[in-house]
Amino acid sequence: MNYYPEAMARLIGELQKLPTVGPKTAQRLAFYFLKMSVMDAKGIAQSIEDVKSALDYCTRCGNITDTDPCRICTDPRRDRQLICVVKDPDDLLAIERTNQYNGLYHTLMGVLSPLNGVGPQELRMSGLFERVEKDHIKEVIIAISSTTEGQATALYLTRQLTQKFTVSVSQIAHGIPVGGDLDYIDELTIAKALEGRRPFGP
Repeated sequence: MNYYPEAMARLIGELQKLPTVGPKTAQRLAFYFLKMSVMDAKGIAQSIEDVKSALDYCTRCGNITDTDPCRICTDPRRDRQLICVVKDPDDLLAIERTNQYNGLYHTLMGVLSPLNGVGPQELRMSGLFERVEKDHIKEVIIAISSTTEGQATALYLTRQLTQKFTVSVSQIAHGIPVGGDLDYIDELTIAKALEGRRPFGP
């Protein structure tokens, strides 16, 4: 990118670090920022800085939060004997938007992927097992996308949970396509999947 001024080249390079942003998209965004008013550009920069300084992950469930524990974990109206396990905070928020689920959550921050060096120790599984035991959880809903890695993760969790604890394990169903990501699925479909959850297994 020798044909760009140094500041523009650096911005394009940084933008390419974002997911799904290739060189052309990064270039378009950089030129858009250049055309913005100084006030608007500073507003975006400040918002990014605020997210990094003011937000963190809930130590209980892994949700994005500005308080610890998060508001969901401390809400007394929640069913405290029900935990929904999701891949990441994006999926948690997708389920929350349905307004159909009233239990607690646990985010794994990923799925099992041996080829990429992601095993149980790299995920937040031990924290889930501790919560199930300590809080006397009655049901764990596994709401992980139906990818190969997602199903392997769900199967591993089910085996561990049913072998170690007296707990019901179910998975969401009805309308969630194989290979689909929860974050891209509409709220009604997710709500129906939660309603139609079934015991995990063959």
